[in-house]
Amino acid sequence: MTAPLAIDVRGLTKSFGGTKVVDGFDMQVARGDIYGFLGPNGSGKTTTIRLLCGLLTPDSGAGTCLGYDVLSESEKIKREVGYMTQRFSLYEDLSIRENLEFVASIYGIRRARRTVGETLEKLNLADRAHQLAGTLSGGWKQRLALAAAIMHKPKLLLLDEPTAGVDPKARREFWNEIHDLAAEGLTVLVSTHYMDEAERCHKICYLAYGKLLARGTVEEVIEQSGLCKLKAAPTLEDVFVHLMRDVTDNFAIKKAG
Repeated sequence: MTAPLAIDVRGLTKSFGGTKVVDGFDMQVARGDIYGFLGPNGSGKTTTIRLLCGLLTPDSGAGTCLGYDVLSESEKIKREVGYMTQRFSLYEDLSIRENLEFVASIYGIRRARRTVGETLEKLNLADRAHQLAGTLSGGWKQRLALAAAIMHKPKLLLLDEPTAGVDPKARREFWNEIHDLAAEGLTVLVSTHYMDEAERCHKICYLAYGKLLARGTVEEVIEQSGLCKLKAAPTLEDVFVHLMRDVTDNFAIKKAG
């Protein structure tokens, strides 16, 4: 049985200052999927994710996110979204508990004290609840940021390069948490530069110059690249090097013409 779609969009386009950052983007994401966005810096990953969840309005295109129209119901979408940025954005001079209590007040969460306590337990933060956020290591700051992003029980979680600068052990633990959340029905969109993280996504897409170059499961993307005919056991990294070489050559030809 096919899972219901959390996201179903077609032809999304967005320009800034005359430059097309996202160009005719189509995507369908099933509820409970972890969908990875890959591509070089400036490829349109973050802009695309923000378009999908109502944080930006597309110039053209149509579709739905969590059953809401991406053009006309962005405020309803935002209420159902948790967003974790690459840079730690909570208060370093507040404790873990105080940060979560502050976030709970912003969202107007009922029974805030109970919800904060449950979130602390869920992400194994209870023993550090009174520790100042500024004294935490990168991995624990990441865990706190995730707690703040999911405390209002969103249906869609956005992760913008969430493990940049975090040690391998903390990265593994973080991804275990993400898979646990997805198993509970949370849909996750994550941008990453790490190939091992991409391989832990249910599906991935690769963008460059605002265009979607490949999408599907890791196995499908490797198969679609055609590299299996040229090289034994090509890796995901091989595929992306190949895609970037082709798109860069085509971009240079168009620019010269």
